[in-house]
Amino acid sequence: MTARVLFIGEGSSDNGLVPHIESIAVRKGLDVSVTVPDFGLLRLPTGHSVPDKLRAARALGGSYDLAVVQRDADRGPAQHRKDEIEKAVDAEWPGLRHVAVVPVRMLEAWLLLDEGCLRQVAENPRGRVGLDLPKGGAAENIADPKQLLKESLARASEYKGRRLAQFQKRFSQHRLRMLELLDPEGPVTCLPSWRAFVEDLDAAFEVLDR
Repeated sequence: MTARVLFIGEGSSDNGLVPHIESIAVRKGLDVSVTVPDFGLLRLPTGHSVPDKLRAARALGGSYDLAVVQRDADRGPAQHRKDEIEKAVDAEWPGLRHVAVVPVRMLEAWLLLDEGCLRQVAENPRGRVGLDLPKGGAAENIADPKQLLKESLARASEYKGRRLAQFQKRFSQHRLRMLELLDPEGPVTCLPSWRAFVEDLDAAFEVLDR
């Protein structure tokens, strides 16, 4: 059996989570096919809320065994986002099993702990400039992890002037690449929100495999 999984993130650079979803399934001995909807195929623009995206995904057709929906906690409790996602799924796609992925505060917090990966994506893997990245669970307490990641990538690149400006324009690509390269058994495992993502997906795949 191949489990059909729908992935909905906040933006296209969140699609780097897809390989992690696939690898968790492989570890469970489950075949999966993950679909990331192309909302550009719809005639009308898609809204940004979870209900909007679920409604649009349903309009594109297809049936799924599981939806994986990612939404940053931002400044509120993670449970609020999980409740919001559950309510949206119940309203827009009743009966669809789902897993809520809620990084604290933002997904970028998951990317701040692997200095080696950051320097690699910054195109300067042997750089030695100090980055002063957070350690362990402190990553989830950073007020604006997205801004810190931007600044850290720029600092690690050691680019100046026009070259730095061009590099900074590619932040979404860099973020996507860092997410794809994220070691699921590395430093990120100390973060409760990452462990919740893995454990919740494990549990959902366990049910699908019965």
